[in-house]
Amino acid sequence: MHLNTYAGEGDEGLVFVGPKSAQLRRANFTRTWSKAVTAANLSGFHFHDLRHTGNTFASQPRPTLRELMNRMGHSTTWAALIFQHTVMERDRAIADALGKLAEEALNKQDPDGSGT
Repeated sequence: MHLNTYAGEGDEGLVFVGPKSAQLRRANFTRTWSKAVTAANLSGFHFHDLRHTGNTFASQPRPTLRELMNRMGHSTTWAALIFQHTVMERDRAIADALGKLAEEALNKQDPDGSGT
């Protein structure tokens, strides 16, 4: 819906355009962004939050650090590592699930818990 209503036309069209379908400038962006946030019934939501969310999602398929840096346009690893927290959280969830599976398998082999 957003692309049909607010974005520029075609594959090369801008995702956000100003009132005259031109590139947003700082002077008109704040006004446009505030209207959009209000219309979406959001508060405390900043434009940079979109970048953070996109980069967090981009880190989930476990790209290499270099791939993530290229996607984000960063030349240092510091910024890319910020978005790796989801990978670390996912690793913890995977480890917990594997532990549960191992425990269930052991209980099937020794249903009475006697160790024999």
